[in-house]
Amino acid sequence: DISKFQGFVTSFRQRAGILDGGMTLSDNNLINGGLIGDGPSIMNLNWIMREMNIYIEAEGIADEVELELTERGLVVRLTGRIIFDLGKADLRDDGKRLLDRIAELLVDIPNVIMIEGHTDNWPINNERFPSNWELSTARATNVVRYFIENTGIPPERLMAAGYSEYRPLYPNDTAENRARNRRVEIVILNTRYDSIYSGRGDY
Repeated sequence: DISKFQGFVTSFRQRAGILDGGMTLSDNNLINGGLIGDGPSIMNLNWIMREMNIYIEAEGIADEVELELTERGLVVRLTGRIIFDLGKADLRDDGKRLLDRIAELLVDIPNVIMIEGHTDNWPINNERFPSNWELSTARATNVVRYFIENTGIPPERLMAAGYSEYRPLYPNDTAENRARNRRVEIVILNTRYDSIYSGRGDY
């Protein structure tokens, strides 16, 4: 419900510094491996993940939204079916509502946000999308444009990239796997990576 979501947003913002440090991949590694650079305690990392998962479960979208802590930062993975129709790059209404809520979490976080589009390996060839490269890039760009035009996220914190079919999560051997490979990933970069992607800092 709305009050639960607002409480979650407040708690998330209070701990947003979590994304300023690097991190290892799994929960077990988070416990044993520590953090790269400055940041809050590992307990806070695990708490953030737990609270976000509770919210996702409460909204009934656990099959459509996944969260993962990686070396780059926090990945919010959205399956294509919740935000785009098959072979399209126009945002669905359900997708817009989801992006509105995600934006509430991201608007006060200083980190660079990378939006990455991915497709399955089924070829596409039409006037608008001659290949999966154009489709994946258009999807990422449309998410960025939506954030810029409809939320308070500063444009300079946003980046877009399309990877076509070449970074699958699963083998493209079943309809379900192909559906999961069709996705947009919202990556909130940690400090080490956002300086590289944004051109800030030393190389």
